[in-house]
Amino acid sequence: MIDPPVLERHGLTPDEYDRIVQFLGREPNPTELGIFSVMWSEHCSYKSSRVHLKTLPSDGPQVLQGPGENAGAVDIGDGLAAVFKIESHNHPSFIEPYQGAATGVGGIIRDIFTMGARPIALLNSLRFGPLESRGTRRLVEGVVAGIAGYGNSIGIPTVGGEISFEPSYADNPLVNVFCLGIARASDIVKGVASGAGNPVYYVGAKTGRDGIHGATMASAEFDEKSADKRPAVQVGDPFMEKLLLEACLEVMRTDALVGIQDMGAAGLTCSTTEMGSRGGAGVEIDVALVPQRETGMTPYEIMLSESQERMLLVVKRGRENEVERIFDKWDLHAVHIGQVTADGMLRVKDRGQVVAEIPNRALTDEAPLYERPMTEPAYVAEAQKLDLDALDCLAEASTLEDLGALDRSAKAFALHSVADGRARGLQPGDLNSVLLSILGSPTVASKRWVYRQYDHMVRTNTINPPGLGAGVVRIKATDRALAMSVDGNGRYCYLDPYRGAMLAVAEAARNVACAGARPLGATNCLNFGNPERPAIMWQFARAVEGIGAACRALDVPITGGNVSLYNETDGRAIYPTPTIGVVGLLERADHVVSRRFQEAGDAVILLGDSRGELGGSEYLKVMHDLVRGMPPALDLDVEHRLQTLLVTLAAERLMRSAHDCSDGGLAVTVAECCFDTSRIGVEISIDRVQVSCRMMSLRCSSARRRRTCRRASSAGRAVSGCGWGWAVRS
Repeated sequence: MIDPPVLERHGLTPDEYDRIVQFLGREPNPTELGIFSVMWSEHCSYKSSRVHLKTLPSDGPQVLQGPGENAGAVDIGDGLAAVFKIESHNHPSFIEPYQGAATGVGGIIRDIFTMGARPIALLNSLRFGPLESRGTRRLVEGVVAGIAGYGNSIGIPTVGGEISFEPSYADNPLVNVFCLGIARASDIVKGVASGAGNPVYYVGAKTGRDGIHGATMASAEFDEKSADKRPAVQVGDPFMEKLLLEACLEVMRTDALVGIQDMGAAGLTCSTTEMGSRGGAGVEIDVALVPQRETGMTPYEIMLSESQERMLLVVKRGRENEVERIFDKWDLHAVHIGQVTADGMLRVKDRGQVVAEIPNRALTDEAPLYERPMTEPAYVAEAQKLDLDALDCLAEASTLEDLGALDRSAKAFALHSVADGRARGLQPGDLNSVLLSILGSPTVASKRWVYRQYDHMVRTNTINPPGLGAGVVRIKATDRALAMSVDGNGRYCYLDPYRGAMLAVAEAARNVACAGARPLGATNCLNFGNPERPAIMWQFARAVEGIGAACRALDVPITGGNVSLYNETDGRAIYPTPTIGVVGLLERADHVVSRRFQEAGDAVILLGDSRGELGGSEYLKVMHDLVRGMPPALDLDVEHRLQTLLVTLAAERLMRSAHDCSDGGLAVTVAECCFDTSRIGVEISIDRVQVSCRMMSLRCSSARRRRTCRRASSAGRAVSGCGWGWAVRS
C-alpha cells in the first residue's frame, strides 16, 4: 500500500487507490499514479457533478454538437455553425493573475479552433473581492492585463463581459472566459483517435515543467501555502498560438486529419486518453520523442505537464508528409510520437520501454462517479427574510423605539443597517443620493477602464462594442450577425440557488434578445465551493435544476461548459456562481439594436411584470450593506414571450434601442441609456408602474407607438406592466 501522504499530494482517496489497483491488477508505478491523479481529479473527471449535469437539456434542431466534445455548436444557416464555449481559469488566476488569465484565454481559443472553427470573438466574466483592497486591485490589474495581452496579440476581439465585486471572492477570484467561432457545419472536427496504425503527432510549443498537476490544483481548496503553487500555473505565448491556429485550420481543410485535441488540463495525458476513449481505441506514445524545453524531464513530468500552445493530432496513415509540410510552412514542427492501437490501452513508453499501461476506460468512462450528500445550508432560511416595513422606517430611525411595531430582530437589523449607511455618508431617504451611490458602486459603475484595454475592433466585424449590452459581430459574406452575452449573479444564487440560476439564464438570453437576436444555445461555467460539503453540493444541485428549468422554457439548450469546484480558502466558499453564456442569431446585421437612447422625443416603454422586490438587490448592498431576501421572481412563460416580442420588434424596426433591467433596477437602467449618448436625458413617470429589480425597458420612435403597442399587447402578460408617457430629452 502506498503512503497516505503520497495519495494526499495526488488528490486521491484510499478507496480510489483500491479501485486503481483493481483496474490494473497490480500496484501502480509513480507515472501511472500521476496519470490517475489528474484524470480522476474533479477538474477532469467531473466525478461530483456528472450525475447532475446529465439532467440538463442539450438537444434541439439547431444543435450540431452538444456536451462531450471540445466545444458546442449550433446551426446558424447558410451551411455555417456557431461554435462556442465558456471555461474557467480561477485557481491559476489567483496564484499568478497575469499568466492565469492569459492562459485561460489561450485555452478557450484552442477549444474553438480544435473544432475546425475560426475564433471571432471573446467575452469574459470576472469576480473579485472589494475593490478597496490592495490585494483585489493587484488581482484586477493582473487579470485584465493578461486577458488583454493574450487576446490583443492573437487578434481576436473581446466584445463584452461583466465584472462584479463581493467579499466572498476576495480569496477566490473567478476568471471565466467565453469564445465564439464560425465553421462550416459539414467540416466540424472531433477530438477522436481511431484507425489502428494511424500516426499520432505532437505539434506546437515544447514541453516544460510549467503546469504540472494544474488539474489537481484546480480540484483542491486554497490555504496559506497557495502562493507556493506558482509552478502549477502555465505560461502562455499568444504568438505561438496564432501560428497553431492558422496551421491547424489549414490542415483541417484537407481530409488528412482523423482527429485533433489541444493539450489543456492534464496535458498529454488527457488528450491521449480522451481521444482514444471517444474513438474506442488505444493510443501508444513514446515520451522520449516529445519535444522538451527543459533537461532531465521524467515520463511523469512529460505526461502531466500543462505547457501551453500544444496540440495532439491523429493523421491518416500515408498522409504524414502532406501534414508535415503544412506545419513546416508555419514554422511549426509536427513530431510523430506514437500511433493508434486497437487494444483500448493508454501505453506510454520511454525510449521503447513501457512506463505506463492503463485501460482508457479506467481513466474516462469508468472514473469515479459520486452522488454526494446534500443539505440545505443553515443560513438560507434566515437570509431569505426581508422585512420591507423595516426599511421604510430607516430614514428617521435613531433608536429601537423609533421602529414601531416591528419585532426585535427586524428592529436590530434595520437600526444596524441605517447606522452603517449613515457612517458611510448614505441617506436612504434622499433618492438622488441613493442613485448616485448605486451608480458609484464598483459592480454598477462604468467598466471603461477595463474594456478600453481590450482590442474590440480587430478583424472589423464588431457591431456592438463593449459597454453597450450584448456583444454583436457580423458574419462575413452574409447579411447575418451573432449576438452573445455572459451573465450571472452570485448574490442571487447565495440566497436561492434555483431561482438565481434561472435568472442568470434569463438575463443572458434577454441581453441577446435586446440586441434583436434569437437565442440559439447556451454554455455554462459552474463556480462553486467544496462539493464534499453537503451544503455546497445542495447549492450546486439546485443551481443545475434552475438552469435546466430555464433552458427548457426558453428553448436554449446547453451545448457544453465547465465546472469549477473547490473555490474556497480556509473553508470559506465563494457565492455559488453559475455563469451563463448565450449565443443568438440576427437574420439582418443592420437590424441590431443598441441600448443607447437615440433621439430626443422618442417614447420610452417599460415591458414586463413589475413587482416591489428588493431581495439581493444592489440597493440593499450599497445602502444597507445587506444581502437578504428572495431574488426577483421569474415567470418563465412570460420571459419567453417577452424575448420573442423583442426579437419581433427588432426585425420589424419598431424599436430604436433596448436595455434589460438588472443590477440597480430601473433607475440604473435608464441612467445607463443616458450615459451612452451625447447630451440626451430622459424624463419619466412611474405613476403607472411599480419599481422592481427586474424589468425590461425599451425605446421606440413616437410615430410607431401604436404599432409597437399592438405587438406588445398580442404578447399577453409579457407587457402587463407596460408604461407610457416617458420622453427622451436633449
